[in-house]
Amino acid sequence: MQATAERTLTLTTLVEELRRDGLLNDDDHHLAQTIRRKADETGLHALTVLARQGYRDSRATGSKVLTEHALVDWLAEREGMQSYAIDPLEINVSAVTDVMSYAFSERHQILVVKVGVDEVTVACSEPHVTAWVSDLEHVTRRRVTRVLSSPEDIRRYRVEFYQLANSVSRARKDHSGISSVQNLESMLELGKAKAPDANDEHIVNIVDWLLQYAFDQRASDIHLEPRREITHVRFRIDGVLHNVYELPAEVGMAVIARVKSLGRMNIAEKRKPQDSRLKTKTPEGDEVELRLSTLPTAFGEKMVMRVFDPQVLMRSFSEMGFAKEDRRRWAEMTSNNHGIIFVTGPTGSGKTTTLYSTLRQLATPEVNVSTIEDPIEMVEPAFNQMQVNPAIDLSFATGVRALLRQDPDIIMVGEVRDLETAEIAVQAALTGHLVLSTLHTNDAPSAFTRLLELGLPAYLIRSSVIGVMAQRLVRTLCPHCKTQQPVDEKAWKQLTAPWLVKTPAHIYGPKGCLECRGTGYLGRMGIYEVMPMSETVDVLITENTDHQKLRQAAMKEGMHSLRLSGAHKVAAGMTTIAEVMRVAPVTKLNNHS
Repeated sequence: MQATAERTLTLTTLVEELRRDGLLNDDDHHLAQTIRRKADETGLHALTVLARQGYRDSRATGSKVLTEHALVDWLAEREGMQSYAIDPLEINVSAVTDVMSYAFSERHQILVVKVGVDEVTVACSEPHVTAWVSDLEHVTRRRVTRVLSSPEDIRRYRVEFYQLANSVSRARKDHSGISSVQNLESMLELGKAKAPDANDEHIVNIVDWLLQYAFDQRASDIHLEPRREITHVRFRIDGVLHNVYELPAEVGMAVIARVKSLGRMNIAEKRKPQDSRLKTKTPEGDEVELRLSTLPTAFGEKMVMRVFDPQVLMRSFSEMGFAKEDRRRWAEMTSNNHGIIFVTGPTGSGKTTTLYSTLRQLATPEVNVSTIEDPIEMVEPAFNQMQVNPAIDLSFATGVRALLRQDPDIIMVGEVRDLETAEIAVQAALTGHLVLSTLHTNDAPSAFTRLLELGLPAYLIRSSVIGVMAQRLVRTLCPHCKTQQPVDEKAWKQLTAPWLVKTPAHIYGPKGCLECRGTGYLGRMGIYEVMPMSETVDVLITENTDHQKLRQAAMKEGMHSLRLSGAHKVAAGMTTIAEVMRVAPVTKLNNHS
């Protein structure tokens, strides 16, 4: 009985059981029988060896492959165990590494994934090996629950988690007793003169791990937020913030100092906000740019690193979410050789990506493309980029004036914030230049009322503006796990009002899988509201412009609202009604059009 309990998985047994359960066809079964020696030579787990062969699942239609996770799911069901996909974002690294030593974890090829008051959840890949359970229960004084996980995941995350925990622990030991409280409270600590060294080997390791982990998880922003005793580390993924780690306060200080040092910021200055940039490489060798920003808070400096992936600029307009008609209208607007075009939306709605992608397509060798930005988001060799610098009175307005003497064809103004910038941008548009800029408004028609509020005369708006595009970003459904579901008629009508849009037969909803880390969403795409200037719209722009009439006129000429643009994406199975409703403003009209 004891021998049976400690039986490890063998390739021979697994192959026969897979054939018996109908997962392997005859040909693959025959091939699998010939790789036993290969498995012995590599020293890899039997599940890993099988997964690397790329056999097709005979039970599934199409080309579903027997990956390591698929094999774990099958085995867990067979053994009556829970299959567990290790998601590092869901794991409290310091808690799981405290419960079990690295040596114990490696010896038994296991990893703690959850720590409760009375229970410890442990990931293993050998369902019949349980000798270690009683030892762990004795040491932890908690009940042990086993779950089945991918052996490769266990191996990978064991190394990552324990290396990180080790670096944090050693860094804390080196810098113990240093108060992170700088502004809100004063704390006198005698005999603690040694400051955290940003170049300490352990701090370097933590920063390297943090950046690689962020790239691996597709994070768009990394937040380091100091509190009294700890520093929170959070990632923004697909527009949503996730807690990642809690560093001891003094280690968090040293990590921020290390990043400031890499970004050539003033490490000694902690009272004033600072901005900088940093270029690095992903583990795959791709270049990534980070925009760094610090802010003095009650418990020390807060840092946000915005991740800019140069590959974003290579995306086509269809990949960015442009519908065929929106793409045609945008191309028509940007093909003008003079005039001004505005892209509107809140912070983080993808305006910069749209402008850069557009400029990249327009930046042929025959034209001079110049930009004035605050700050320069991504360095692009095809443009001449200048950054606003208030310290030397280099504002958007003075920057555009300087650019006009540089023989430009196309000018990108980062943002129109005041009347002076609006006037000089319009002047540039009227003197034969194509100007692209951004405004912070809720929708496209609001851009005209915003310009009037700034003090720009209506006749200048009519004679210079080519058109406006509003945009938002919605999370896209994970293609690996999205599920078909019936349409909520009430929600659909609310989304598409005031248009009478036919309700689709079905839509898709989020489920959650390994690929999307259980969220049901993978990536984001844009929804757009494109409003070209027309004779009808032109007439309505006066000093007392009515926003509602502007919107109605634009809609009669074929403009789709953000919500309607989103509804088309919902009907196409790309996103959900709730997601579009979350980001798109309500369309209010006096009467149906």
